[in-house]
Amino acid sequence: MVDPTLVVRGGTVFDATGSAPIHDGAVVVRDGRIDWVGPAAELPEINGPHREIDAHGGTILPGFVDTHVHMVMAGDGMNPAQLLDQPPHYGYYTALPRLAATLDAGVTTVRDLAGLDMATQQAVDEGLVPGPRIVTAYRALGPTGGHGDFRTCCGFDSGSVLGPDGGISLLTDGVTEALRNTREVMRKGAGVIKVMASGGVWSPRDTPWHDGLNVEEMGVVVREAASHGVPVAAHAQSARSIHNALTAGVTSVEHGYEIDERGIELMLESGAYLVPTLSTATTPPDPERSADYAVAKKLRLQEHLSENITAALRAGVNVALGTDSGICAHGRNLRELSLLVDHGLSPERAVLAGTRDAAALLGLSDQIGTLERGKRADVVVCSGDPLSDVTTLGDPARVTAVVKDGAVHKDTGPAPADA
Repeated sequence: MVDPTLVVRGGTVFDATGSAPIHDGAVVVRDGRIDWVGPAAELPEINGPHREIDAHGGTILPGFVDTHVHMVMAGDGMNPAQLLDQPPHYGYYTALPRLAATLDAGVTTVRDLAGLDMATQQAVDEGLVPGPRIVTAYRALGPTGGHGDFRTCCGFDSGSVLGPDGGISLLTDGVTEALRNTREVMRKGAGVIKVMASGGVWSPRDTPWHDGLNVEEMGVVVREAASHGVPVAAHAQSARSIHNALTAGVTSVEHGYEIDERGIELMLESGAYLVPTLSTATTPPDPERSADYAVAKKLRLQEHLSENITAALRAGVNVALGTDSGICAHGRNLRELSLLVDHGLSPERAVLAGTRDAAALLGLSDQIGTLERGKRADVVVCSGDPLSDVTTLGDPARVTAVVKDGAVHKDTGPAPADA
């Protein structure tokens, strides 16, 4: 339920606009929108009933955005054999506690890059299911035998268990199918189109060093999506696939683990975003819970991954927070901030990558990402100062309050004051 008036006060306000933090600041929310931000000493008079959140000793921030999640995937390894006895669409139901845990961690918006559909999106929007706001790709577009084609050699398709309508990808071969499938996922409510520019770790019949869709196929997707104002995200892990995706005009490169100097140049020229998903990238594969082929591919990818991503971040490419939760654990999304700092960003730049800049990538800068009057009231409170110790945000227990669209979903501080 949205409180008609909500006051968050007593902490340092970091509004993510580029302004200096406001010590002992406050945020006033009315009817689900931010109404006022400033020093608590200048707080306007609040008339009538209202609720207060005490942020004393902590920091008040915009709600965070994770631009790369897979809510239907478990996050503890992926072995197709473990899915054999599960009924189709079971992934929908396993997603429900993951959505709640993600919101609890301070993430108020996610971009689900294959898995969820408009039904889950609507259920969250209407309050039937607690969770972050969802921008969905519906299904990814990838080639037969490539990343997204999860059929084993005997024909079992694990995607039929996990995804909407019996799959998490639409097999796409040639420019005619690329055009048709782009239109189809937009018809199904996609707010982003995901293309597979390279192979991947978890698909059984390809590798990250195989090309996925070619430049012509991705170019058709980009042009058709642009005519509807929809961005395109490219799964691209090898250097060549990154070049291909950027040549085709994609909005973001997902993973980018083998990005090279030419890839960095293309990103800087185009203004495309890098979503490095370090939470997944740096996690060692678990042979006990993952297929052998996936373990071998991931270990090879990790050999030079950190130095490549560090070079890109230090070169100043646009970057947005994304974790690939579903491949890594859910509900610990903001650990990604520490990894971004480890790879070259300052704590402030890392926080901006998870708020202002992630909102910009999603095309939602006019609604979320900063604490400004008139924007949707997504507000997070954490204990301590993440601008000096960004690890503070990585522990959900230290995220003491979460507000989404003016509704308080979490408040573990002092008992709320009703005045």
